[in-house]
Amino acid sequence: MSQTLALAMDLVSRPSVTPDDAGCQGLIIERLRPLGFTVERLLFGEVTNLWAYRGVGRPLLVLAGHTDVVTPGLIDSWSAPPFTPTLRDGFLWGRGVADMKGGLAAMVTAVEDFVAEYPDHPGTIAFLLTSDEEGVAVNGTRRVVEYLQKQGVVIDACLLGEPSSEERVGDSVKNGRRGSLNGTLTVRGKQGHIAYPHQTKNPIHRFAPALVELAAASWDNGNAHFPPTSFQFSNLHSGTGAVNVVPGTLTALCNFRFSSAVTEDELKCRVVDVLNRHGLDYDLAWDGYGHFLTTGGALVDAVLGAILDVTGYPAQLSTTGGTSDGRFIAPAGAEVVELGLLSATIHQIDERVAVADLELLHRIYRRFLERYLLR
Repeated sequence: MSQTLALAMDLVSRPSVTPDDAGCQGLIIERLRPLGFTVERLLFGEVTNLWAYRGVGRPLLVLAGHTDVVTPGLIDSWSAPPFTPTLRDGFLWGRGVADMKGGLAAMVTAVEDFVAEYPDHPGTIAFLLTSDEEGVAVNGTRRVVEYLQKQGVVIDACLLGEPSSEERVGDSVKNGRRGSLNGTLTVRGKQGHIAYPHQTKNPIHRFAPALVELAAASWDNGNAHFPPTSFQFSNLHSGTGAVNVVPGTLTALCNFRFSSAVTEDELKCRVVDVLNRHGLDYDLAWDGYGHFLTTGGALVDAVLGAILDVTGYPAQLSTTGGTSDGRFIAPAGAEVVELGLLSATIHQIDERVAVADLELLHRIYRRFLERYLLR
């Protein structure tokens, strides 16, 4: 059994449902300290974070990721216990193996091999790990970056081991992510008996035309780097629990995934304009973060070159999908890309990765370290 597979299985066996690290970072620290890494454990609230670095000077290359996983859901629906790593049919099965404990294992073993061959490598290699990526992401990477900035640490480049691949390992590299803007809308009406609608103001009925208009709207056409902005309502809640009562309020949750072709303020203003035109009495609160993009440079060149060297096929740059903790690292000026395992089974029942893919990713990471630090 390879070192990468063994470490991946050890990590999967720990039920680190966000924000519980469940000892995963301790396992990684045991591998990094013998290599000469200086280790700092940063505990913010109930979140466990790790900052570990080796080497001196620049460039400072950060290998980033998360040890927390989403809940396994209905355990009886799994073909094997989600936190019992299972080898079957050439795959490793278990919650978090693709997102992203398999990627972390490949990163760690790639660094072990690289340091063994180049103990006096130029620059600095660092790991930034959190147990709060799948959760609210308040006391995780965001807080670590703030801490590092106060220490005067400047990150030049960051490779995240998120599951970026689509059909085969290395076919897709995320060089950016759309922004995400969450809205919480409360529409006020007037509660009353359902048999006397003239004495009520039904917030559901009043909001419905605005919902239709917002859902049908086109927000932009995207651009060369990002697909068009999308808008979705994810939750509508109203009612008193009684069938004969018109409710007094309605709460709606919505989300924009927006491109660089539009700004947060433009999106907010357009939503407010629709709500006002429909004469609604409402409150609206926003929370979100902007997009990030790395169009080229040494990091992108090294990642694409390593994939081509190891696999023989070119990778495509992409900004599709959700988001990652890269959104907290990029604003400080760092180049950021994501490269990891296949995303096909992440967050699903029976999450799994091909054992051969773990070894392939290890080799790609190993070659990437050479291309980036020895250039």
